[in-house]
Amino acid sequence: MKLGIHVISDRHLDDVVGIAKAAASKGHEVTVFTMADGVKLLENPAFTSLCKTPNVKMSFCDHNATGMGISKDGIPQDVICGSQYNNAIMVNISDRVIVL
Repeated sequence: MKLGIHVISDRHLDDVVGIAKAAASKGHEVTVFTMADGVKLLENPAFTSLCKTPNVKMSFCDHNATGMGISKDGIPQDVICGSQYNNAIMVNISDRVIVL
């Protein structure tokens, strides 16, 4: 199964990490797209390190991150600096999408 996780809040870090790792450990493909207040998590290594988990791909809305003054210096290169196009791809390819 392909699971999409749409992160729009910075209040559910433990849930995002736990769900993504649990799904990936079962062999599911996980795509995480981050926007709105969720981009605040990009400054937390516990969140961005998810990109190192096998079967997990990550991207974020550059427009939101720039608008909120989020530093991109510490974001791993495996996390794609994208746009709503990446969100649309995630929704299109996912069997299920969770919004947190």
